[in-house]
Amino acid sequence: MNISLILKIAGIGLIVGVACQILQKNGRDEQATFVTVAGVVIVALMLVNEIASLFNALKSAFGL
Repeated sequence: MNISLILKIAGIGLIVGVACQILQKNGRDEQATFVTVAGVVIVALMLVNEIASLFNALKSAFGL
């Protein structure tokens, strides 16, 4: 895992946080919730490859 992945996740979190604050101030709470859920899904999809590589490393380390 490298630092660029951490920075991407932090950037997405920052953008989602700002967007949610703006939407909530304008009374659009449902859209703010959707933005939050979309941010979580995007980060989860980014982490799928890292988790897969972790499992492959564990498999090769234990010879499974």
